[in-house]
Amino acid sequence: MAKDPIYLIDAYIYIFQSHFSPYVVCLDKNGNDLSVVYGFTEFLLQFLRRVDPVHIAVGLDASLFCGFRHQLCPNYKSNRELPDENLAMQLQGCAEVCAALGLVAFASEVYEADDIIGTLANRLRKQSNSQRPVIILSRDKDLAQLLENERDCLWDYSGNRKRYRQDIFTEYGVHSEQIPDYLGLAGDSVDCITGVPGVGPVKAKKLLAQFGTLEEVYENLDKVAELPLRGAGKLGALLDKHKSQAELSRQLATIVTAVADQAEPFATAELDSISRKNITTNEFAAFLENYSFPSRIVNSLMSSAQRLAT
Repeated sequence: MAKDPIYLIDAYIYIFQSHFSPYVVCLDKNGNDLSVVYGFTEFLLQFLRRVDPVHIAVGLDASLFCGFRHQLCPNYKSNRELPDENLAMQLQGCAEVCAALGLVAFASEVYEADDIIGTLANRLRKQSNSQRPVIILSRDKDLAQLLENERDCLWDYSGNRKRYRQDIFTEYGVHSEQIPDYLGLAGDSVDCITGVPGVGPVKAKKLLAQFGTLEEVYENLDKVAELPLRGAGKLGALLDKHKSQAELSRQLATIVTAVADQAEPFATAELDSISRKNITTNEFAAFLENYSFPSRIVNSLMSSAQRLAT
């Protein structure tokens, strides 16, 4: 008998979707922007109503410019900006609404949401003997490296697109577990990961198809020239020149799946600890009042919450 899935939400994908959407607009009673909290709350309510999950956790990012990857590479995600006062307030609201809706949310100043999700997936699989599929709500390709079993998937909820291991291979030409090696070679401009200059996705895919891992690529540099690739004759020397850059890039792209720091609550999470709690409508109403949501939206959100609570 199949067991219910473990749902892990990459929260900032859906938080910033609301932030940048021209169709999500909400001002509080004093005229301050609340669109981010409103949109994220709407997303959570809709998801809970549609899916009715049993085991679910939310990963939040609190490590911008202070996480361990920035210690490895100051340029990592240097294209991001710290939130202004209003957005910082709204991000706090997004964390608080999870608890108000009976959901466990985790954040860390050292580890990113990807690492939280990776560690949870790893721990909870072991506790359920890999019998529960892990469904990760995100469209971030980096998280594809966490898809271990055939029923695991990345679910871009807003686009209603589910990608399984075979879909990742079809799209990128590498297996899920090869994603860090792939990014180590090709880089990732979204996160300011350089990779090896001049390699790119096509050459990275061919190299990994032939040799499997970044280590094996470097163990076989003398054979790279034999590959049916444009510029293959010079590729081995190029790779050799940028070896340390490739290894750092892969390290930056590798999701931590075994955080051992006991001070991080997600590092010791148990399956029961991410069981969805019943919504306490009084607590949710207090949350909406605290953030001064306008009456019209309070009525709409409370109506949705009350339907879920019954």
